[in-house]
Amino acid sequence: MTQFRRGTRLGIDVGKARVGVAKCDPDGLLATPVETVPRDDASVARIVALAEEYSAVELYVGLPLNLRGEDTASTQDARDFAAALGAASGLVVRLVDERLSTVSAHAALRSSGRSQRSSRSIVDQVAAVVLLQQALDVEKSTGRPPGTPVPQEPA
Repeated sequence: MTQFRRGTRLGIDVGKARVGVAKCDPDGLLATPVETVPRDDASVARIVALAEEYSAVELYVGLPLNLRGEDTASTQDARDFAAALGAASGLVVRLVDERLSTVSAHAALRSSGRSQRSSRSIVDQVAAVVLLQQALDVEKSTGRPPGTPVPQEPA
């Protein structure tokens, strides 16, 4: 049995208009949606406040790569957002491969009977749940933290 590091984590799905946020319980059993944060100048501060509210020990930011594992137009945006979160929160921020998390989220919502239009406000949260749950499962199966840590800028 591999050792799982206890503590609440937040999963963050960064989009151009909205940022989906999910959290897990301290034992990492289940990822659940938290909220959709509008993407604006206050986004980072709101997510830092959520991290404090839930006593998060780490933040997982989805890294959008293409199916070949290469950077996309959104990759640098996610890296920049993750770096800003790390600087503002002082927490470890890890970039985790989120390939297909939004696709999986749309599929899950469709299978639950929701239309694309009625899902728009929550699809980002569901994508954050998918990426967080995948990251937790990776750590549980390998015993290693998922993804790549974002380098901390010296204060």
